Amino acid sequence: RFMSGDSGSNIEPAGTVAQQKQEAGGEKTEEEKAAIKAAREARKAEKERKKAEKKAKKAAEKAAAEEANRIHDVQYLSFDRQNDYEPMGDMLRTMSRSRTGRAFVDIADLGVSDEAIHRPGSTVWTRGRLHSIRVKGGSCFLVLRQDSFNTVQACFFKDKEDPEGSAKMIRYLKSLTVESIIDLEGVVAEASVKSCSVQDVELNIKRIHSVAKADAMLPFLVEDAARSEEEVEASQETDRPFPRLGQELRLDNRWMDLRAPANNAIMRIQSAICQLYRESLYSKGFVEIHTPKLIAGESESGAGVFTTDYFGTTACLAQSPQLYKQMAISSDLERVFEIGPVFRAEKSHTRRHLCEFTGLDLEMAIKDHYMETLEVVHEVFKHIFTGLETRYAKEVEIV
Repeated sequence: RFMSGDSGSNIEPAGTVAQQKQEAGGEKTEEEKAAIKAAREARKAEKERKKAEKKAKKAAEKAAAEEANRIHDVQYLSFDRQNDYEPMGDMLRTMSRSRTGRAFVDIADLGVSDEAIHRPGSTVWTRGRLHSIRVKGGSCFLVLRQDSFNTVQACFFKDKEDPEGSAKMIRYLKSLTVESIIDLEGVVAEASVKSCSVQDVELNIKRIHSVAKADAMLPFLVEDAARSEEEVEASQETDRPFPRLGQELRLDNRWMDLRAPANNAIMRIQSAICQLYRESLYSKGFVEIHTPKLIAGESESGAGVFTTDYFGTTACLAQSPQLYKQMAISSDLERVFEIGPVFRAEKSHTRRHLCEFTGLDLEMAIKDHYMETLEVVHEVFKHIFTGLETRYAKEVEIV
């Protein structure tokens, strides 16, 4: 096209000005701007893709490492297949899925003497409570307790030929809590361990599983409950005094308190007395009876009675089985006995009152002289005390 001016007429292409502006660094066309933007976004997208790919790779590697190091729960179904199971890990709930075939041994049967059933070199399974544990570096020492009385030391040391497996075992051992119930397979090895009841051997751990894990925070430790008042009192002037456990704390957590050896032994001695009492009377022709404890009136007039409502009628807790024993003799049973609870509503000025106790009662027909009864009672007491001294000497000594 033609452009006119004052100085004359000039002919110039229309795109020349724009081209000169572009060559001089002027504005870009819309097409060029769009192309530059697309290229920029493509580079950004590629960068984000590589970043996401790298992140996903790291996450996958981390997940794979965590999976390799994860300590899985163990479902132990068969002793014959135990090599397929991890040697450590919490045991899944049994639910009686199968009979595993494991033969658990008693800690008391371990030793080096000829009388010991399981001697050094034997591989055994045992179950007990984790009494104590100490993990340091690549080693672990723990004490397993059975029946409140019997303890044995078990140990684990890092295996240079299997560093990853050893590290995994150490991590699992660190996770165990005191008083948990533990299944442990180990090799009996000769050792000198003065702090356990089994002092001549220890167990080298091959497998260990927590069957029931205890809380990390317990109301008190069994070793604290086992100390005598004299020990606790003597420690108060030292740098590390032992804690005092009050009666209320003990009774609120009786399930823990009864794990202390002396308290546990008291329960066993109580059972032993009832067993020996029965043995003696059975051998003399007595019959054991079971009488009502919720009755309509007082069974003894000289003792206080606890009363309660029985569907609108007053009922009493039995103070004695006396009436029913006499009824049994009149029923031609001739000799009867009972072991059962007795209730007496008697106020006491001491903390050891007799509102409720276990009564050992007997009744027998006399044929000629009351000395017949005294002779029976004498033999019963003799059998009980002799039995405690011979058959339950360990429990008596612990108490």
